[in-house]
Amino acid sequence: MKILLLPIAFLYHIILKLRHKLYDWHILKSKGFEQPVICVGNLALGGTGKTPHVEYLIDLLSEQYRICVVSRGYGRKTKGFQLANGSCKSETIGDEPTQYVNKFKDVMVAVDENRNRAIELMNTIDRPPEVYLLDDAFQHRSTRAGLNILLTAYDKLYCDDHLIPAGTLRDIKSAARRADIIVVTKTPKDLSVSQQEEISAKLKPLPHQRVFFSTLEHEPLKAVNEAAKTTDPDSADAILLFCGIAHPQVLEEELKQHFQQVEVLQFADHHPYTENDVKNILKKAEHLQGTKKIIVTTEKDYARFINSTYLCQFESVPLFVAPISIKIYQEEKFNEEILSYVRKNAHHS
Repeated sequence: MKILLLPIAFLYHIILKLRHKLYDWHILKSKGFEQPVICVGNLALGGTGKTPHVEYLIDLLSEQYRICVVSRGYGRKTKGFQLANGSCKSETIGDEPTQYVNKFKDVMVAVDENRNRAIELMNTIDRPPEVYLLDDAFQHRSTRAGLNILLTAYDKLYCDDHLIPAGTLRDIKSAARRADIIVVTKTPKDLSVSQQEEISAKLKPLPHQRVFFSTLEHEPLKAVNEAAKTTDPDSADAILLFCGIAHPQVLEEELKQHFQQVEVLQFADHHPYTENDVKNILKKAEHLQGTKKIIVTTEKDYARFINSTYLCQFESVPLFVAPISIKIYQEEKFNEEILSYVRKNAHHS
C-alpha cells in the first residue's frame, strides 16, 4: 500500500517544495519581530512530544522573562484571536493551550490561526511579552522565528519517513535545514554516546545545527477529583487508561510496569469528548476486575474536561492524570543554547 501511495506523496512533495521556494525567493513573505521568537515543531503529523518540550522551555525562561505561548489552538471551535485564561475551555482555545494556561499561571497564552496577528496584538498590551514560544509552527513560515527547534521521534526519525499519505511527514525532509536545534525525542533512558553519534550521523546535521536527545520522564499520578484525593494510587489493583493522543503505547507500558491490570480505552488524537464517551469510560471502569479501581488519563486529555460539565460525572471514581516531563541529554549545553539566544535578543521592560 505504501508503494501505491508514493506517487501521491511525490505530487505533495512538489507542491511543498514550490511553497518553500516562494518563501526563499521572498515572493511569500515572512514577518520577524523584535522580541526573541522560538519555534518548537516537527515534520511529522504528531507524536514527537511537542507539549512537554514547550513546557520545558517555559520552566527554563519564565523566571527571568515574560513568556507568551502562541498556538493555533488545534481542535477548537472558535476562530481568530483568543487570549487564554483559567476559565477557558478546550473548545474555545484548544487542548494544549488549556493545559498551558492552567499549569503555568504567570505565562500568557495566545491562540490564533494567524500567528503574526497574535504577536502583533500581544505587543500592544501593557507590559507585552519579552519572549514568544511558537507551539507547532515549524512548517508555518509566515512567522519568522529567531530560533527553530525541530523535534523528531527516536523510533521514527524524519530521515527514515515519507510524506503523507505514504508516511507520516507533513513537510519535506529538506525543510529540516531551517532548524537551528534538532532534538531526537522519546529516546531510551540508557541511550549510549555511540548510539547518539550513530543517530546524529543519520540526520546529517549542517554545520550550524546542534543535535540533542531527550527522554520522557513519567511523574507520579496526580489526583484531579475528590475521590482521587483520598485514594492511594499505588494500592490500585485495576486501572482504566483512557486517552486521545497520537502514541499512547509509551504511557500504557509505563503503567503496566507498576500495575498488574491495565485496560486501555483509546480515542483519536485530539478527540472531543462527549457525554456518551464519559458514560462508556465509566462503564468500562465499572467492569474492571478488582476492588480498588482508578481511572487514569493524560494531561492533554484532562485539559478537554477543564471547565466542562462532564468532569463532575467522574466524582464517584478516583480520576488521576499521568504528568510527563522531559530530560535533556547534555542539559546544560542545551539550556545555554536557548538562554544565549534569548539574552542576545531580549529587551527587558
